Amino acid sequence: MDVRERREVAPDDDRAWLAQALLVLIDPRPVFAALRDDSDDSARARQEPVMAIVGLAGVASVLWTTVAGRLMDDPAFDGLVVAVWAFIGGAIYGIAVYFAVGAALYLGLRAAGSLGSYRRARHLLAFACAPLALSLVVWPVRLAVYGGDVFRTGGSDSGAGNLAFVAVELAFVAWAIVLLLVGTRTLHAWPWTRTLEGVGLAVAIPALVAVAVHVL
Repeated sequence: MDVRERREVAPDDDRAWLAQALLVLIDPRPVFAALRDDSDDSARARQEPVMAIVGLAGVASVLWTTVAGRLMDDPAFDGLVVAVWAFIGGAIYGIAVYFAVGAALYLGLRAAGSLGSYRRARHLLAFACAPLALSLVVWPVRLAVYGGDVFRTGGSDSGAGNLAFVAVELAFVAWAIVLLLVGTRTLHAWPWTRTLEGVGLAVAIPALVAVAVHVL
Protein backbone atom coordinates (compact mmCIF):
# COMPACT_ATOMS: atom_id res chain seq x y z
CA MET A 1 0.00 0.00 0.00
CA ASP A 2 1.46 3.35 -1.02
CA VAL A 3 1.25 6.60 0.90
CA ARG A 4 -1.75 7.84 -1.06
CA GLU A 5 -3.73 4.66 -0.37
CA ARG A 6 -2.86 4.88 3.34
CA ARG A 7 -4.17 8.45 3.46
CA GLU A 8 -7.45 7.33 1.86
CA VAL A 9 -7.93 4.42 4.26
CA ALA A 10 -6.97 6.28 7.44
CA PRO A 11 -10.12 8.46 7.67
CA ASP A 12 -12.28 5.32 7.36
CA ASP A 13 -10.31 3.69 10.17
CA ASP A 14 -10.72 6.80 12.33
CA ARG A 15 -14.48 6.85 11.79
CA ALA A 16 -14.70 3.14 12.50
CA TRP A 17 -13.01 3.56 15.87
CA LEU A 18 -15.23 6.52 16.72
CA ALA A 19 -18.18 4.19 16.17
CA GLN A 20 -16.46 1.56 18.33
CA ALA A 21 -16.44 4.02 21.23
CA LEU A 22 -20.24 3.82 21.20
CA LEU A 23 -20.47 0.15 20.27
CA VAL A 24 -18.42 -0.86 23.32
CA LEU A 25 -21.42 0.13 25.45
CA ILE A 26 -23.72 -2.22 23.55
CA ASP A 27 -21.62 -5.08 22.20
CA PRO A 28 -18.16 -4.85 23.81
CA ARG A 29 -16.52 -8.12 22.78
CA PRO A 30 -15.86 -7.27 19.09
CA VAL A 31 -14.43 -3.90 20.17
CA PHE A 32 -11.99 -5.44 22.63
CA ALA A 33 -11.09 -8.19 20.19
CA ALA A 34 -10.14 -5.50 17.66
CA LEU A 35 -7.55 -4.19 20.15
CA ARG A 36 -5.46 -7.27 19.37
CA ASP A 37 -4.21 -5.31 16.38
CA ASP A 38 -1.66 -3.11 18.14
CA SER A 39 0.08 -1.88 14.99
CA ASP A 40 1.00 1.79 14.83
CA ASP A 41 -1.67 2.49 12.21
CA SER A 42 -4.45 0.89 14.26
CA ALA A 43 -3.29 2.55 17.47
CA ARG A 44 -3.18 5.91 15.71
CA ALA A 45 -6.70 5.40 14.32
CA ARG A 46 -8.17 4.83 17.77
CA GLN A 47 -6.26 7.64 19.48
CA GLU A 48 -9.05 10.20 19.02
CA PRO A 49 -11.87 8.14 20.61
CA VAL A 50 -9.48 7.05 23.37
CA MET A 51 -8.68 10.65 24.28
CA ALA A 52 -12.36 11.63 24.05
CA ILE A 53 -13.39 8.85 26.45
CA VAL A 54 -10.53 9.62 28.83
CA GLY A 55 -11.33 13.32 28.89
CA LEU A 56 -15.07 12.88 29.42
CA ALA A 57 -14.53 10.18 32.06
CA GLY A 58 -12.15 12.56 33.83
CA VAL A 59 -14.73 15.35 33.84
CA ALA A 60 -17.39 12.98 35.19
CA SER A 61 -15.02 11.79 37.90
CA VAL A 62 -13.97 15.22 39.20
CA LEU A 63 -17.59 16.37 39.35
CA TRP A 64 -18.22 13.76 42.05
CA THR A 65 -15.25 14.76 44.22
CA THR A 66 -15.62 16.57 47.54
CA VAL A 67 -13.68 19.47 46.01
CA ALA A 68 -16.43 19.96 43.43
CA GLY A 69 -19.04 19.75 46.16
CA ARG A 70 -17.76 22.94 47.80
CA LEU A 71 -16.53 25.04 44.86
CA MET A 72 -19.36 27.56 45.08
CA ASP A 73 -18.74 28.14 48.78
CA ASP A 74 -16.36 30.74 47.38
CA PRO A 75 -18.41 33.69 46.01
CA ALA A 76 -15.82 34.13 43.26
CA PHE A 77 -16.99 30.86 41.69
CA ASP A 78 -20.04 30.97 39.43
CA GLY A 79 -21.46 28.43 37.00
CA LEU A 80 -19.07 29.39 34.21
CA VAL A 81 -15.99 29.09 36.42
CA VAL A 82 -17.19 25.70 37.67
CA ALA A 83 -17.70 24.51 34.10
CA VAL A 84 -14.21 25.62 33.07
CA TRP A 85 -12.74 24.03 36.21
CA ALA A 86 -14.54 20.75 35.50
CA PHE A 87 -13.48 20.68 31.85
CA ILE A 88 -9.82 21.55 32.35
CA GLY A 89 -9.37 19.81 35.69
CA GLY A 90 -11.25 16.75 34.47
CA ALA A 91 -9.16 16.48 31.32
CA ILE A 92 -5.92 16.71 33.30
CA TYR A 93 -7.18 14.22 35.89
CA GLY A 94 -8.39 11.83 33.20
CA ILE A 95 -5.05 11.85 31.37
CA ALA A 96 -3.10 11.36 34.61
CA VAL A 97 -5.26 8.40 35.64
CA TYR A 98 -5.12 7.00 32.11
CA PHE A 99 -1.33 6.74 32.20
CA ALA A 100 -0.98 5.79 35.87
CA VAL A 101 -3.74 3.19 36.07
CA GLY A 102 -2.85 2.06 32.56
CA ALA A 103 0.65 1.29 33.83
CA ALA A 104 -0.77 -0.65 36.79
CA LEU A 105 -3.05 -2.58 34.44
CA TYR A 106 -0.13 -3.33 32.14
CA LEU A 107 1.98 -4.65 35.02
CA GLY A 108 -0.88 -6.68 36.43
CA LEU A 109 -1.66 -8.28 33.09
CA ARG A 110 2.01 -8.94 32.41
CA ALA A 111 2.28 -10.68 35.77
CA ALA A 112 -0.67 -12.86 34.75
CA GLY A 113 1.08 -13.80 31.50
CA SER A 114 0.03 -11.15 28.98
CA LEU A 115 2.48 -10.30 26.20
CA GLY A 116 0.63 -7.13 25.23
CA SER A 117 2.14 -3.64 25.18
CA TYR A 118 1.65 -0.77 27.61
CA ARG A 119 -0.17 1.09 24.84
CA ARG A 120 -2.64 -1.73 24.37
CA ALA A 121 -3.27 -1.91 28.12
CA ARG A 122 -4.02 1.82 28.15
CA HIS A 123 -6.43 1.49 25.24
CA LEU A 124 -8.15 -1.44 26.98
CA LEU A 125 -8.59 0.74 30.05
CA ALA A 126 -9.87 3.68 28.01
CA PHE A 127 -12.62 1.74 26.24
CA ALA A 128 -13.61 0.10 29.52
CA CYS A 129 -14.14 3.60 30.94
CA ALA A 130 -16.77 4.47 28.33
CA PRO A 131 -19.60 4.12 30.92
CA LEU A 132 -17.90 6.76 33.10
CA ALA A 133 -17.93 9.14 30.13
CA LEU A 134 -21.59 8.28 29.52
CA SER A 135 -22.41 9.05 33.16
CA LEU A 136 -22.23 12.77 32.31
CA VAL A 137 -25.81 12.41 31.03
CA VAL A 138 -26.89 12.29 34.69
CA TRP A 139 -25.61 15.81 35.39
CA PRO A 140 -28.23 17.86 33.51
CA VAL A 141 -30.90 16.06 35.53
CA ARG A 142 -29.03 16.55 38.82
CA LEU A 143 -28.51 20.23 38.11
CA ALA A 144 -32.16 20.62 37.16
CA VAL A 145 -33.17 19.13 40.52
CA TYR A 146 -30.63 20.81 42.82
CA GLY A 147 -29.16 23.68 40.83
CA GLY A 148 -25.93 25.17 42.15
CA ASP A 149 -26.40 23.46 45.51
CA VAL A 150 -24.50 20.45 44.17
CA PHE A 151 -21.39 22.65 44.36
CA ARG A 152 -22.09 24.10 47.83
CA THR A 153 -21.54 22.70 51.30
CA GLY A 154 -24.81 21.94 53.05
CA GLY A 155 -26.96 22.51 49.98
CA SER A 156 -30.28 20.89 49.18
CA ASP A 157 -28.57 17.95 47.48
CA SER A 158 -28.97 15.56 50.38
CA GLY A 159 -31.30 12.84 51.52
CA ALA A 160 -32.86 10.03 49.52
CA GLY A 161 -32.88 11.98 46.26
CA ASN A 162 -29.15 12.53 46.27
CA LEU A 163 -28.53 8.94 47.32
CA ALA A 164 -30.42 7.88 44.21
CA PHE A 165 -28.05 9.93 42.04
CA VAL A 166 -25.06 8.43 43.88
CA ALA A 167 -26.44 4.94 43.27
CA VAL A 168 -26.78 5.69 39.57
CA GLU A 169 -23.18 6.92 39.43
CA LEU A 170 -21.95 3.80 41.23
CA ALA A 171 -23.86 1.71 38.68
CA PHE A 172 -21.84 3.38 35.92
CA VAL A 173 -18.64 2.60 37.85
CA ALA A 174 -19.70 -1.05 38.20
CA TRP A 175 -20.46 -1.13 34.49
CA ALA A 176 -16.93 0.11 33.74
CA ILE A 177 -15.40 -2.58 35.97
CA VAL A 178 -17.44 -5.27 34.22
CA LEU A 179 -16.26 -3.94 30.84
CA LEU A 180 -12.65 -4.08 32.03
CA LEU A 181 -13.09 -7.71 33.01
CA VAL A 182 -14.91 -8.60 29.78
CA GLY A 183 -12.32 -6.68 27.76
CA THR A 184 -9.38 -8.38 29.43
CA ARG A 185 -10.90 -11.81 28.95
CA THR A 186 -11.81 -11.14 25.31
CA LEU A 187 -8.52 -9.51 24.39
CA HIS A 188 -6.37 -12.29 25.84
CA ALA A 189 -8.78 -15.21 25.38
CA TRP A 190 -8.26 -16.06 29.03
CA PRO A 191 -10.53 -18.01 31.38
CA TRP A 192 -12.27 -16.01 34.10
CA THR A 193 -9.85 -17.16 36.79
CA ARG A 194 -6.86 -15.77 34.94
CA THR A 195 -8.78 -12.64 34.01
CA LEU A 196 -9.59 -11.96 37.65
CA GLU A 197 -5.97 -12.62 38.56
CA GLY A 198 -4.65 -10.09 36.05
CA VAL A 199 -7.14 -7.36 36.88
CA GLY A 200 -6.80 -8.10 40.60
CA LEU A 201 -3.04 -7.64 40.40
CA ALA A 202 -3.59 -4.39 38.53
CA VAL A 203 -5.79 -3.14 41.37
CA ALA A 204 -3.34 -4.35 44.02
CA ILE A 205 -0.39 -2.43 42.56
CA PRO A 206 -1.72 1.14 43.10
CA ALA A 207 -3.20 0.04 46.43
CA LEU A 208 0.22 -1.11 47.63
CA VAL A 209 1.81 2.11 46.36
CA ALA A 210 -0.80 4.16 48.23
CA VAL A 211 -0.14 2.22 51.45
CA ALA A 212 3.62 2.60 51.07
CA VAL A 213 3.31 6.36 50.54
CA HIS A 214 1.04 6.65 53.56
CA VAL A 215 3.41 4.65 55.78
CA LEU A 216 6.50 6.52 54.66
